[in-house]
Parts: sequence; structure tokens; C-alpha cells
Amino acid sequence: MKNAEPEKSLSAQIADAIRTAIVDGRLLVGDRLPSEAELADQHGVSRATVREALKRLAAQSLIRTERGAFGGAFVNHLSYEEARAQQVTTSTLLLGMNAISFQVACEARYALERSCTALAAERRTDALLAAMRSEIDTQAAPDLSDEAFCASDVAFHRALVDCAGNEVLSYHLAGSVEAMQPLMNMITFTARSRAEIIDLHRAIVAGLEIRDVASVDRALATLEAYTITLGQSVLKARATR
Repeated sequence: MKNAEPEKSLSAQIADAIRTAIVDGRLLVGDRLPSEAELADQHGVSRATVREALKRLAAQSLIRTERGAFGGAFVNHLSYEEARAQQVTTSTLLLGMNAISFQVACEARYALERSCTALAAERRTDALLAAMRSEIDTQAAPDLSDEAFCASDVAFHRALVDCAGNEVLSYHLAGSVEAMQPLMNMITFTARSRAEIIDLHRAIVAGLEIRDVASVDRALATLEAYTITLGQSVLKARATR
């Protein structure tokens, strides 16, 4: 048991060294990593420690392993979808563990989302506008559960960001829009006014349709203020119980 923590620390160090080599371009996509035995000898550790390091890298989709005579560990081609999923997971954990406050998360989310409005108004498509209207119809259903309302809210804002047609913005927003869903479920869904949110969603779609950037920005600013105020009031009420 005494050696468990040092072994874990060493595996993290080895994983960091390989990750840095990949990021720096010293290891390229498709390159084969040295064998477990070679890595163990190179770093002066056991093969078990090396395997743990490789597991860390595989979990981040940075490497893939192949079996057979020509198998081994290879630098992986990280897809946009994999990177986006990791971004959501990491952000969700940070928010869920209170590493980031609710207000800070809201401010970041809406600052990023509002940065998309000009591109979204310019590039929005009929299909994305239809998807946003469909989510509004879903949100207006009287028998919709709180969890389903939150999920539809995320889908609505994801479509808004996608209107900008910029994968980098979509990637960064995934960590602040989708990762906030569990926190929103826990903090605000029983207190918020669905009707008020739906009205703001309708204003956003109406502004995008006529490419009125200012009106979309105003609706998002109002939604941000409402969300922050609501979250603060719920947290304050819980603290006084």
C-alpha cells in the first residue's frame, strides 16, 4: 500500500511526458510509441507503471493500442467529437465539484454565447432555426418534466451556437453550455419560470431570423441576468436552512 501513491505519481509523470511530446510535435499522428519494456527501461519504472500511464493517455484519446505482431501503442488522431466530449466531461466535473462557482460559470457561458451572435445571425440556416423552434415547442408542453426541460434548453442553446458555423466556438461552448445542465437541474429548475425563459428563447429565434444581432444580444443578456439572480436566490435559500 505504501508504494501505491508513488507508482501513481510516476505513471502521471510518464503520461505527461508523452502528452507533451505529442503536443510539441515530436510524436506525430500514427507514430508508434516505444514498447512497454522500452518505456519502463527509459524511465526506470515497472511495466505496470508504464501500463497505467498508457491507460491515462488512452482515456484522453491521445493514443490507441493495436494487437498482433505489428501492434503496440500509436499516437491517435483525435477527432472533434472526442475532444468535445472530453471538454464536456471535464467542465461538468469542475462545476459538479464546486471548483467553479455558479455565477462564474454563468458569466463565462453567456459571454462566450453572446460572442457567437453576429456570426449566428449571419450564417443561421432554416434547418437550425427550425430545430430551435422545435425545442421551444417541446419546452411549452405542460407535462414536460424538469429534467426534460433542462435537456431541451441545452439543445436550444447548442443550436444557437451551431448557427455560427464555427467548430472552435462550438467546442468551447460545449464545456459551458452542456456542462451546466446537471448544475442547472440541481439548482434552478424547480424555481425558474418556464414561460419567461420560453419568451426569451422566442425573442432569440426572432432576432436570428431577421438577422438582428442587437435583439439577440439583448435577449441573451436578459437571460444571463435572470439565471444568475435565480441561482443566487436558490443557493442563498439553501444556505439559510
